[in-house]
Amino acid sequence: MASDPTPLTYEAAGVNIAAGDEAVRRLTPHARSTYRPEVLSDIGAFGAVTAVPDGLTDPVLVSANDGAGTKPLIAAALGRWDTIGIDVVAMCVDDIVTLGAQPLLFHDQITAGRLDADVVEAIVEGLAAGCRMAGCALVGGELAEHPDALAPGDYDIAGFAVGVTERARLRGSVTAGDAALVGLASGGLRCNGYSLARRVLLTGASDDNPLGSPAWPGADHSLGDEMLRPSVIYTPAVLELFSECGALGAAHITGGGLAANVARMLGPEVDAVLRRGSWPVPRIFERIADAGPVTPDEMERVFNLGIGMVVAVPASSAVSAVDSAHAAGHDAWVIGETRPGTGTARLVEAGN
Repeated sequence: MASDPTPLTYEAAGVNIAAGDEAVRRLTPHARSTYRPEVLSDIGAFGAVTAVPDGLTDPVLVSANDGAGTKPLIAAALGRWDTIGIDVVAMCVDDIVTLGAQPLLFHDQITAGRLDADVVEAIVEGLAAGCRMAGCALVGGELAEHPDALAPGDYDIAGFAVGVTERARLRGSVTAGDAALVGLASGGLRCNGYSLARRVLLTGASDDNPLGSPAWPGADHSLGDEMLRPSVIYTPAVLELFSECGALGAAHITGGGLAANVARMLGPEVDAVLRRGSWPVPRIFERIADAGPVTPDEMERVFNLGIGMVVAVPASSAVSAVDSAHAAGHDAWVIGETRPGTGTARLVEAGN
C-alpha cells in the first residue's frame, strides 16, 4: 500500500510566512518614526486612517504612484539597499508637489522573489528617511513574496503618495508668457534612464567589476556609488517657492527628459525655452554619452542632464527664487523662460 504523500506547505511553494512576519516586526519602528499628528491608525490595520490637516477650509487631495525603475538592479548588484527607498519616495512626492500639494501620507509596495528581512529593513529605512525629508508619514504598505514571478534576490519597489492643498492654491498649467524658469540641480541620474545607462556602462564592459571602477577618469568615487546616488527630494523647497515667491507651476524631470516634462506644465498658448549651458551638466552624463556612444538628441530625450525640477516664477521673482532654493540646500539657476506659443518646450543654445 502506497504511503501518504508528504503534505505540501506554503514554504515549500516558495513563501516563508515567518520571514514576512519578521520583516514587518523590524520595519514598524521605522514607519512610526515618520508619523504626523494627523495619523490616527497604526501599522497592522487593514487600512491607514489619516485626518486632513487643521486650517484648511476647502481641501483637495492629490495623489501619485511611481517606482525606482531598474535602479534596484544596481542596489542588488552592490548589496546596498538603504537608499533605494529614498528614490521611491522622491519619485512620488515630487510629482504631487508640482500641483502645490503638501505630501501627507505614503504607502509602499515591496515585492520579492524571496524575502530577506535584512534587505527589507534596509529598504524601509530608506523609505522612512525619504518620508522624513518630504514631511509625510509612512503609514503602511504591502510586503509580498512572489516565487517564480521574481528570482531570489530580486526586489520590485514602488510607492503611492497622497498630498493635500487648498483648492484655491492648487496649481495647474502655466499660462504666463513671460515667466522665468528656475532649474533645481540633480547631482546625477535620480531614477531615470537606467535601462540605457546600464546597457552603456555595464553590458560588455571590459572591466570585471565596472561598478567598482571610478565613476569617470579621476573621480574619487566609484561608478556604483554614482549610479546609486539617492534622488534629491525637492518637495519642501518647491512648497516654499509657491508660498514665498509666487511660483506659477513646476515640472518634475523624470522619464522623457527635460523638454518633454517641462511641456507638461504649460498651457496651450505658452512655450518654454530652455538654454543649454545655463547650468553645469554632471560628469556622469558625459561618460554615458561617450561610452555609448549616445547622441546629444537622445541624451536630452532620456536624461535630466542635471536638472531635477523646473519651477516657473514671475520674472520679477527670479532672483529671490534662486536665493530661496539655495537657502533650502539646492543649487539653482535661471535656465530659461516662457513665451507666447503653442504649448511646447525646447532646448536652445545660449543667446537664443
